Amino acid sequence: MAVTALRCKECGTEYPLEAAYVCEACFGPLEVAYDYSGFRADEVRRRIQAGSSGIWRYADFLPFSSRPASAIEPGLTPLVRADRLAEQLGVGEVWIKNDAANPTHSFKDRVVAVALAKALELGFDTVACASTGNLANAVAAHAAAAGIESFVFVPSNLEEQKLLATGVYGTTLVGVEGNYDDVNRLCTELASERGWAFVNVNLRPYYAEGSKTLAYETVEQLGWRLPDRVVCPIASGSLFTKIGRGFEEWRSIGLVDGELPTFHGAQATGPPGHDRQEPRNRQPRRRSLRARPRPRHRGLDRRGQR
Repeated sequence: MAVTALRCKECGTEYPLEAAYVCEACFGPLEVAYDYSGFRADEVRRRIQAGSSGIWRYADFLPFSSRPASAIEPGLTPLVRADRLAEQLGVGEVWIKNDAANPTHSFKDRVVAVALAKALELGFDTVACASTGNLANAVAAHAAAAGIESFVFVPSNLEEQKLLATGVYGTTLVGVEGNYDDVNRLCTELASERGWAFVNVNLRPYYAEGSKTLAYETVEQLGWRLPDRVVCPIASGSLFTKIGRGFEEWRSIGLVDGELPTFHGAQATGPPGHDRQEPRNRQPRRRSLRARPRPRHRGLDRRGQR
């Protein structure tokens, strides 16, 4: 495998491939580093084409010491040609990547599958996350399939429908008083105190790598061609940048030729306050936990209770 280390994006300091996400020297974010110098494009292409029907066919470009296995394997979602939209926009071709075809119906299955496989490789037996929706579903589902315990931390006023969609997988839902920033702050502190794999905290460098598979699949589904332009949601900045990195990696080893595509960021619009969440009462396995700038959570037992 080509993975070599974790490397700081700011100062370049390298660290072992462990559960870490911030540089001790400059506090910059860590990302996974690879060495593709020994790769031959023809051999890599054969391995990809002989691989599984999901994201593990791209294991050479993912952060593992050996080819991973998973009870749930997302990926190879449809790339749909949208001719009427192309005509309306006045362009030759438009293709839409339909990641709703993933197991829990969002691209989060990709990043969670990578993070959970890395968590197992590192010896974790519990995974967790901070979320308000799709990530919660993916973590709960993938953990259940792997047979390991999971905790999902959400704002306490999250819609009941979202909680039900996550709770059906048997996870432990923890309601936190506050907004998503409060939830994320609490999870960051818990990650330093408990032996859990928080997919979007201490495993974030590996988690983010799953987004590259969207680039790989698009190239393969276009007949090993780069697209001219990419329109990508920017709710997750990591999704935007990692798709670009995926194209760059394949071009660097000769799997694909041509100029890198132009990227456009996109986001849904809505009326002011459209994302406000109203409190609900009946919520599956939800536990309340107050989040403050320095949350008091030392009194929790191993299952997240006071």
